Amino acid sequence: MKIPDIKILDEKDKRLHQVSKEVTFPLSEETKKLIDDVLTYLELSQDEEISEKYDIRPGMGLSFCQMGIMDRIFVVSEELEDGSFKRHIVINPEIISHSEELIYVGEGEGCLSVNRPVEGIVPRYARCTFKAYDVDGNEYQIRVREDISIAYQHELDHLNGILFVDKIDPKNPYKNKNKMREI
Repeated sequence: MKIPDIKILDEKDKRLHQVSKEVTFPLSEETKKLIDDVLTYLELSQDEEISEKYDIRPGMGLSFCQMGIMDRIFVVSEELEDGSFKRHIVINPEIISHSEELIYVGEGEGCLSVNRPVEGIVPRYARCTFKAYDVDGNEYQIRVREDISIAYQHELDHLNGILFVDKIDPKNPYKNKNKMREI
């Protein structure tokens, strides 16, 4: 299978610190194809053989701003236990509720735009309910938890011009670790 040619901006690119714009519907065929291409890219990147062969980093989510397209769109490709993928297409997202409980990724969050090791943790809500739109402009709500909740919050931050590294306290990268649950 051919890997879609996706160009991902590096963290030094100033566009990653800009707020993305609301999307209007209907989406262009070009945008719909790009959504599909990005999901395919993410799914292939999660295959160890393919990621090594083509020298691509594994990822489970990508925001359009990471490709220099300043639209409020992100996608997450969730690998299921049977090896298949659940595709999340999230347009004009908003968090409408969240848990009190905070969690963090034990080995640290990663980002396809941050090409360096980063020490520290990012507090995230364990559960969130998002309101968003699908490719046809239909509004929906989804409740996400654990790693998918982290992925959604990470990608929403991108749309708001925030990188995960911006959320790590440089003086105390593991600040308040004891008040959160590691996943």
